[in-house]
Amino acid sequence: MKFKFLMTAALAIAMAFTQTVQAAPVIGEAAPEFTATDTNGVEHNLSDFRGKNVVLEWSNHQCPFVVKHYESGNMQKLQAQATENEVVWLTIVSSAEGKQGAVSADEANKIMEETNAKSTARILDPSGEIANLYDAKTTPHMFVINKEGVLVYEGAIDSDSSFKQSSIEGATNYVTAALESLDKDEEIEVTSSKPYGCSIKY
Repeated sequence: MKFKFLMTAALAIAMAFTQTVQAAPVIGEAAPEFTATDTNGVEHNLSDFRGKNVVLEWSNHQCPFVVKHYESGNMQKLQAQATENEVVWLTIVSSAEGKQGAVSADEANKIMEETNAKSTARILDPSGEIANLYDAKTTPHMFVINKEGVLVYEGAIDSDSSFKQSSIEGATNYVTAALESLDKDEEIEVTSSKPYGCSIKY
């Protein structure tokens, strides 16, 4: 009886654990819905952006790989090109309190101003809720969602995983390529890639 009780308890724990594990989002399926408040106090629901393409960019201003794209102006250029084409670009910071990259809303806004960032909004996710929802692993880790709310790309920002700014020129930018294919109503050639950068500081 004791053995049976232990087996039953173990099974219950295993089932509870399984139910709490969040499956990674799947290319070609609906992107996980979320609600979040940006650094200016504005609430955003992913579903509110139906009819527009959306880019999610995970960021940590202290990560050398993020610095690569911001100090060079590459990320701001991509953000500007996208938002000028009515793409919604959300920069998400999932560093936990006290960890590298963690910032307050005021600090995040100051960073946006100093770097001349062109994203639609910056969202703080210190609990890691949104990052876990998307199985985000690195900074940067990029996701592209089409106008129907379907995830069409996830992975690295480009094809060169070096932290050197000189590596940007000549690299294939997967995010730009995905957005251009969406504009032309063409099939996206690369829908996923291995993200590179610093691990997210959960």
